Amino acid sequence: MANNVMENGNNTGNKIIINVTDYESRIAIIEEGKLVELLVERPENERLVGNIYKGRISSVLPGLQAAFVDIGMEKNAFLHYSDIADFDGEGNLLFYWDTEDEPEDDTGKPFHRKKKLSRRIGDIFKKDQDVLVQLIKEPIGDKGPKITTEISIPGRYLVLVPGSSGVGISRKVSSWSEKRRLRSIVGKLCPDGFGLIVRTVGEGKSEKEFKADIEFLMRTWKKITKRVDKFPSPILLYQDMEMTSSIVRDLLSPQIDKVIVDSKKEHRNIISYLRMVAPNLMEKVELYKGKLPIFDEYGIEPQIEKMLDRKVWIKKGAYIVIDQTEALVTIDVNTGKFVGKRDSESTLLSTNLIAAKEIARQIRLRDMGGIIIVDFIDMEYAENRRRLFEEFKRELKKDRSKTFITHVSELGLIEMTRQRVRPSLMYAFSEPCPYCDGIGRVLSNETVAIKIERWFKRAKVSSEKGGFQLIVNPGVGDVLTSDDGERFKRISKKLGFNIDLIRDTTLHPAEFRVLEKKGGTDITRKYTATH
Repeated sequence: MANNVMENGNNTGNKIIINVTDYESRIAIIEEGKLVELLVERPENERLVGNIYKGRISSVLPGLQAAFVDIGMEKNAFLHYSDIADFDGEGNLLFYWDTEDEPEDDTGKPFHRKKKLSRRIGDIFKKDQDVLVQLIKEPIGDKGPKITTEISIPGRYLVLVPGSSGVGISRKVSSWSEKRRLRSIVGKLCPDGFGLIVRTVGEGKSEKEFKADIEFLMRTWKKITKRVDKFPSPILLYQDMEMTSSIVRDLLSPQIDKVIVDSKKEHRNIISYLRMVAPNLMEKVELYKGKLPIFDEYGIEPQIEKMLDRKVWIKKGAYIVIDQTEALVTIDVNTGKFVGKRDSESTLLSTNLIAAKEIARQIRLRDMGGIIIVDFIDMEYAENRRRLFEEFKRELKKDRSKTFITHVSELGLIEMTRQRVRPSLMYAFSEPCPYCDGIGRVLSNETVAIKIERWFKRAKVSSEKGGFQLIVNPGVGDVLTSDDGERFKRISKKLGFNIDLIRDTTLHPAEFRVLEKKGGTDITRKYTATH
C-alpha cells in the first residue's frame, strides 16, 4: 500500500519526480508538498513546441493577413501577420527589440519590436516559397499547429535569437543592479548578428557559465543552418530536448530540493547534462530504488486519479466545479457545507480566498488554456472583491504560462486568459464519450421510450403489418415495462402490433433496434424521423 505523504514526509518541499516507462514518461512538479504540474509524453504525441522547420508556403490569405505553411505534418501550420519577423529590402529577416523593455518570460517571444511590418503579407510571401519557422502552438482539436518566423533557441542560462542584436533580461529577475551586471557580462559575449536573452536561472551566474552556454547554442545554430541548405522543404531542422531534459534545463534551480527519477538511463542522461552546464546541481539528482512505483511512493498517483473529476472539494466542505469545452473553461465556486461562525460576508470571503488558491493550482495542474471564466461567490463589499483579485493574481504568478486576468465584477466573475500551447491533460488522458459524443449528457430513458412510441406510430401510418422484435437498453426496457408492463401492452394494443421486447446490455442507452419477426430484417431506420 502506498505511503501517506503526510505521514512519511516524502512529499514535502519542492521536488521534480520523474516516472519513465516504455509507453509513457511523466514528470510531477511538487511545490510545498502539493502536485502543481504534471507533464506527460507518449510516443504518439511527443512535444512539438520549440521545433524549427524549413517549411513551404502552401497558401497566402491576404484577407486574414496570414499564410498556411507545409511543415511536413498532417495539417498545414498557421502563420499570422503578428508572428512574422521584419524583413529588409532584400528579404532578409530583421529582429528588433527595445532593450529597455524586458521580455515577459524566458521564451523571448514578447519583445517589443521597434520596427513594425508596414507591408501586407502578400508582399512578403508567395506560394511555394521556402521559409524558416518555429512551432509555438501544437495542434489542438481541429486546429493545426501555429508557427512564427521569429526563431529562438533556449539554453540553460540564455536564449539565442538569430538575426537580432542586444541583450534582454527576464522580467523575473527583479534586482536592477543584477540586471545591469547581467547586461554588461552578456553584452560583451553576444555574437555579431545574434541577440541573447538571460533566463531567470541565469541570475547570479558568472561569465564562464554564460560563455559555455553561448558556445553550445552557437554549435546548435550552425547545425540548423547546414541542414537548411542540405534538405528540401518541408523538413524538421531542430527538435527541442525531450521532455525530461527540457524540464531539468528549465526548472532545476537552487529552489528545487530534489530531482528523483526511476529510470537508470534517464538518471545517467540528467547527470551527463548537468555535468556540462551545472555541476553544482548534480547532488540534487537521485535514482529511485524503492519497491513501490515511484508515483505511489510519493502520493502522486491518487492526485492524478482525481485530475479529471468535475467536482473538486476544498477546505471546510466547499467545492469548485470545472467544465472544459473547446471554446472556454468555466469554474464555479460553491460554499457547499461550509457555514462560517461569523457574518455571511466573512464566510463568503474566506471560501473565495481558499478557492482562489486551489483554482490557480488546478489550472496549472490540468494545463487549461484559452479563455477561462471563474464564477466566485458574490460578495457585497468592493474591498473584499479587491482582496480576492489580489490573492488570485498572486497565486497565478507561480504559473510558467502567461496569464491575464480582469478584476472581480459585481457578479463575482473573473475573466482570464492563459497561454495555450498544447491540448490540456483532459484531452491527453481522455477521449469523447461514445454515448454522448462529448457533450456530457445522454438522452434520458423516458425520452428514448417516447421516441420508440413515435416510431411505431409512423409504422402504423404506413400500414405496416406483422410482428416486430424491439431491442433496447435495459434501462429503457424498465421504463417500457413499468406498471406491470401496462405501457408496453398499451402501445401494442393501440397500434395492433405484436411486439417482443428484448433487452441488450451492449446497446447504446439512447439507441433502439426494430427487427421484423419474419426474416429478422433490421428496419429501425425505415420510419425514423430525420428531425
